[in-house]
Amino acid sequence: MKPKSFAGMRCSIAGALELIGDRWTLLVIRDLLLGFRRYDDLRANTDIPAATLAARLKHLVEHGIVERVRYQEHPPRDEYRLTPKGRDLWKVSVALREWGDRWDATGFGAPSIEMVDRETGRPLVLALVDTETGVAIPPDRAQLRPGPGAGDSTSRLLDERTGAGR
Repeated sequence: MKPKSFAGMRCSIAGALELIGDRWTLLVIRDLLLGFRRYDDLRANTDIPAATLAARLKHLVEHGIVERVRYQEHPPRDEYRLTPKGRDLWKVSVALREWGDRWDATGFGAPSIEMVDRETGRPLVLALVDTETGVAIPPDRAQLRPGPGAGDSTSRLLDERTGAGR
């Protein structure tokens, strides 16, 4: 059974899930972010079936998230590199890792990877940052409000739930 498409839904999260919401796709993106570029390396690291990997890479290339780059002519060999659009998924990957670490999603009791400051070695976490001041804002100060692309139903819903229109 094919999952319901989110295409046409007026929601950025639904649109993103339409492009990258498949669990294999997210693992391929994770490995590309970690520096794996070659098909065989991606396959070995994720243990993904060959047909599934080929389909996910084709999808990512078609949507401008990954580019295929020839690194050898004889025999022809290509590698896969994230485009700027693909590299922007770094924050998504970090958020998923942090959530998985916090809630022990692996069941092993400890994170397998830690993100630290290269200079100090201190742990880093993803944060909401004020775009004008660069200051991290606590999540309890964050509020959603209708954006320029919001439809009437989204605006009404947010107004009712958050008081955004007041």
